[in-house]
Amino acid sequence: MKKKRKILNSFKTKVTLLLILAMILSAGLCNFLIYKYALESQFNQLREKLMIIAQTTALSIDGDLISQIPLEREGVNSEPFKRIFKRLQEIKKVDPILKYVYTMAKTDKPGILQFIVDADADRHKEQSGEIVSFPGDKYDASRFSEMMKAFDGPAADKKLGTDEWGVLLSGYAPIYNSKGKAVAMIGVDIKADDVFALQKGFHEREIVILILGIIFSLIVGTLFSDKIMRRMQKLVEGTNRIRAGDFKYQVRVGGRDEISELAHDFNIMAKSLYLSNKKMHKYFYRAMQALIRVLEAKDAYTVGHSDRVAEYAEKIALKMQLPEDEVDLIRDASRLHDIGKLGIQKTVLDKKGKLTEEEWNIIKEHPVIGEDILKPVVFDKQMLAVVRYHHERYDGTGYPDQLKGADINRLASIISVADSYDAMTSDRAYRKALNKKEALAELDKGKRKQFDPMIADVFIQLLQEEGS
Repeated sequence: MKKKRKILNSFKTKVTLLLILAMILSAGLCNFLIYKYALESQFNQLREKLMIIAQTTALSIDGDLISQIPLEREGVNSEPFKRIFKRLQEIKKVDPILKYVYTMAKTDKPGILQFIVDADADRHKEQSGEIVSFPGDKYDASRFSEMMKAFDGPAADKKLGTDEWGVLLSGYAPIYNSKGKAVAMIGVDIKADDVFALQKGFHEREIVILILGIIFSLIVGTLFSDKIMRRMQKLVEGTNRIRAGDFKYQVRVGGRDEISELAHDFNIMAKSLYLSNKKMHKYFYRAMQALIRVLEAKDAYTVGHSDRVAEYAEKIALKMQLPEDEVDLIRDASRLHDIGKLGIQKTVLDKKGKLTEEEWNIIKEHPVIGEDILKPVVFDKQMLAVVRYHHERYDGTGYPDQLKGADINRLASIISVADSYDAMTSDRAYRKALNKKEALAELDKGKRKQFDPMIADVFIQLLQEEGS
């Protein structure tokens, strides 16, 4: 009973049943017209679907593992090849319209690629006369411009193409290693030889049958393709969210067919990426915090500054009842907000007297330098915004971008208040620290000028409550 239910829930079964229904309702010959219309009206959707399949499959392939495959015929016996080969065959089973699934890498010659793993790599097939590709076999890709673009991002052929494997429509996507480098690309092909044969006969059909076939194709094809594409769109949305750095995103696809299984595998992968990314960022933040402490330790006046700013900013965020993830982010960002000072000359940072205009302009570069330091490894736009904008002023006279009012990132505005308060209540070479009462007066005075009035009021209230 369970096996029977599984067969009925299969995506392949649903497609087969639909085609049988189409042949019955279209009275035989109309079935050909349905295929013609589907090919013409849904060509772009088919290209998009191929890109989705290629992109989703590429995310499930280990780029470091594929780099270990020897690029020679005996490479088929290697363990990395067998694992990738098994994965590609699983992809072919998920969607029965796929004819070929393969991976390729660049060579030293422009326009020439070489096979790594082909899901049809089988010596028995080769002996029977079929075209089979093995690791290291060369392929002239200069004929297919979209294939050459596949190492930069997802792509699909804009028209049917012909090579030694037949007439095909193909989708491609890059495969990245753990360092984010595109080490290979994956291609998925749909066989299209029979399309040309059908096109020759379609023009000879009677006009009435053509109209009936088009109407039927519109009704059935639209309803069915919309249902499929809604589910596939969820997968591509998930892929885009992961690419944008949202590793918490989970794809919700109903059903019990292969697409739902693919979505399940995607969610497992996304969770794994999230945990790995979180662990990597923890190591990075610790390293950066160590550098900040080294920077602060060189100046007795700034020792512990970033930790105090983090403490104040966290209290403000909690008082404002911000979400837990924003509280965590503001705590980490506070400790890194002055990281750009690592790029400022020590003579300028340590100067005891008044800075010249040129030296002050150098100091004002540190928010941008900080953003540049973090950008290659930090994908959270909020974190980068906090580092860049923590010296913007509410009245628009801050730096580096002279943002004003609500245009300033809210978390950056919180750190601006906390940073200023710690600076006011700490000794400096050029002045003594203000007491708490004096600092509170300065905060109140700076509302709507330097500080966001709502955030300043929250902090003033918080400090007064602690004092009482």
